[in-house]
Parts: sequence; structure tokens; C-alpha cells
Amino acid sequence: MAATPEVATGGEQAGSPQLTAEGVLAALKGCGVTHLVWLPDSEAGFLYEALQRDPEVTLVPVCREGEAMAVALGLAVAGRRPAVVIQNTGFLESGDSVRGVMLDTGFPFFVMIGYRGWSAGRPMTDSAGRFTEPVLRAWGIPYHLVEDDRDLPKIAQAYREAQERAGPAAVLIGREYR
Repeated sequence: MAATPEVATGGEQAGSPQLTAEGVLAALKGCGVTHLVWLPDSEAGFLYEALQRDPEVTLVPVCREGEAMAVALGLAVAGRRPAVVIQNTGFLESGDSVRGVMLDTGFPFFVMIGYRGWSAGRPMTDSAGRFTEPVLRAWGIPYHLVEDDRDLPKIAQAYREAQERAGPAAVLIGREYR
């Protein structure tokens, strides 16, 4: 597991635990992920530069979040091991793709969802944040909150859950890094 960095980024205080691109990328590679299908956002955008430099994981950009599920399904059918990375607003907007592709096909889907509006236990003022977990529960999608590198084992846990259930499992990226 990656060490917890002590460098402040994205408005965090020095010494506070961080979620690092290197840690997340190592966790994804440890799961065997070959492709990341995504539309960069403020919560997961910190991964972009690390992915651009890494030859082992192919970045597959999409124009709309709803496309990500179908692209990931195509990669899975072709024998690849994709992960989908989208923001919760796009995940909510992609309901029909989630239903038709992720829930109805019987393929494992690992999804990293940028948790816009997450406020570490304080009342959420952004409705996207307030609706994210209730919608995941309504769809029966197991999920885990990942806020810093101490939470990286939850990535492998969610990935295994997706494989075992042959359906979706998610991690919520609970902090914004710009």
C-alpha cells in the first residue's frame, strides 16, 4: 500500500492524509484493470496526468457519462478489464445505461464515482451529494467511500465484489482535488 503523503494539495492542510494518483493507480493495476473509461471531473481529475504517463492502463475518454457503460461493456466482451470513472452527477444522469448495461447484462462493472457534494459527515448542500448513496442503494449497487490513501484497500474490495456478483460495485471518491 502507498504511504500516506504529508504534502498539502487542493486546499488540504499540510500533514492531513491525501488520496494520491499514484496510490489509486497502483490499486487499480493491482486489480488487473487494463482500461479506464471516463470523463474527467474535479473529484477524479487528479488521476489524469498519472494515467497519461502510465503505459499499463489505457485511458479511454468519453463525451458523456452514459457512454462509459457501453464502452466498458465492449472492452469486457473483448477480454479486457475496464473500470468506469465518472462524477456522481453524470452517474445519476446515466440511469438508463446503468440499468440496461450494468445491471442487466451479467458482466462485472467496477465504477469509481467522484462524490461531488461530499462533505465528510457535515450536511450536504449539493443535491448530487445527497442523492448519490440513496440511488446506489436503490439500484442494489454495493459501494465504499475512498477519501485518502488509507482507504485504498477498498478499491480492491469493490473490484472483487463486482467480479463475484457479476454486476456493478463502486467506490465513491470523497474529496475534491483540483
